[in-house]
Formats: sequence, C-alpha cells, structure tokens
Amino acid sequence: MSARVLIAGAGDVGLRVARLLRMRGEEVWALRRGVVADEGGIHGIQGDLTQPESLRALPDHITHLVYLPTPDARDEALYRAVFVDGLRHLLDAVGSPGLQRLLFVSSSAVYGEHGDTWVDEQTPPAPPGFNGRVLLEAERHASESTPSVVLRLAGLYGPGRMQLIERLRSGAVRVPRKQAHWANRIHVDDAAAAIVHLLFLPEPSPLYLGVDNTPLPLDVLYDDLARRVHAPLPADGEAPAGVGSKRLSNARLRASGFVPQWPDAREGYAALLDDGA
Repeated sequence: MSARVLIAGAGDVGLRVARLLRMRGEEVWALRRGVVADEGGIHGIQGDLTQPESLRALPDHITHLVYLPTPDARDEALYRAVFVDGLRHLLDAVGSPGLQRLLFVSSSAVYGEHGDTWVDEQTPPAPPGFNGRVLLEAERHASESTPSVVLRLAGLYGPGRMQLIERLRSGAVRVPRKQAHWANRIHVDDAAAAIVHLLFLPEPSPLYLGVDNTPLPLDVLYDDLARRVHAPLPADGEAPAGVGSKRLSNARLRASGFVPQWPDAREGYAALLDDGA
C-alpha cells in the first residue's frame, strides 16, 4: 500500500522530493503559498503555514510529512512564524492518527564555531544566529509532537544555485587563507534523495547531518571553482560572518545505507558547469 505524503514547502528541494516519491509510487501532496500546478501525479495545495485557516482543506489520512518551508526574508519574527508556529499549525491540521513520521528539514546553522574539529550528531548545538536558534526550537517541538526525524542540511548547490560562480567570475569573492574555514556542501539532488531515504528508513535515529563526504577548506573549494571557470583566484579576506568553521560528518547518514551521488562538491560543480546549469 502506498504512503500518503504531504510536503510542506514545495520549493526546489520539495518538488525534487515529490518527484522521487512519485517514482516510488507514493501518493503526494505539495503545499505552498503560491499556486502549485499538478505535475506527474503530484497534487498541488495552496496554503500559508502562518495562517491556520488556510490549512483546512488538507487531505485526510496523511501517513508521512516532510517539513521544509523557506521564509521570504531573513527575519527572526518571520522564521519563528514559519518554522515554530507554522509547524504547530500544520500538525494541528493534519492530526496525529495515522501519521507515521515527520521528516523535519533543519540546517547546520544550529552549530557554532568548531575550527578544524569534526562535527556530528553528538556535537552540542550552539547556534551563532537567530536562524539556528529558531530552527533548534522547531526541532524540539517536532520531536515532542510526533514520531520524527531531523535532517540538518549543509549548504545546498545545484541547478539554479550558481550565484557563487558568477561572483567568482566578477572577482567579488574573498576567502580566508591564513586559517582554514571549512565549507560543507550537499547537492540538491542528494538532499532530496536523503529526505526520501530517511522518510521510510526502518528504525531511524532521531537526527542526521545532510552533507557530502568531503568537507573542504573554503579556499580549496573556491580556488578549484575559479580555475574551472577561468576566473582569478579569490583574494585573501575575512571568513563569512555569522557562520562558524566546522567539518560536518555524514558518517551516520552513510551508515544508514545512504550513498550520495555527488560525494565531493568539486565533482558536483564540475558536472553542473559541463551541463551549463
């Protein structure tokens, strides 16, 4: 019997998840504020997570829920309205009977500065910014409300996410060179595949890090990309503000049976550039 999956946040990653679920034969509904056109058997639903009255027409008997909305702006009140209040509104609207699993998509922003130290699911969170603090609060609400799995994603890249390349070409990028600042990435297709994998994984752990196999010092990654597009190497500069250096480990995710298609962001970016993405 197929699962009945509701995806709350039908943006780029959400629609990739929906397509993978349809390939498995699951019944899928995709919720977003704007109109969602039905696509390949994906049922679009228009609703606003911050407005509970707009969630009254959700389908019955949802068995699996994926929560990955994207706020319109980097604003603390909006983040709280979307991730904390919005999750509460959606769980109230869906109801608990029959809901087997909530997959809450969070971020590695919940971690702070760790230098060269490896960070995994056992590392205590210490969010340096409001976004990480709000996400951590939402994670806790998810775990207290229903059977749930949290996936903390690293920085996403993929088709339509090539702003870094344009900034390198324009010479606008600076990287710290005297001390390593670690970059952690995951291709959007791998992020979507990891979500589907964890949504149906028997006896999952409550928390996973979603990142590729190869954390890289920021200058190593950026220099590689600059060479590929024949751009000047980035000049020395400050580390990104509000983003602590850390090396994220995906050992737990790989031990669960997940194999990333793009284990190294250098290879993933190279393929995108070859495809003209």
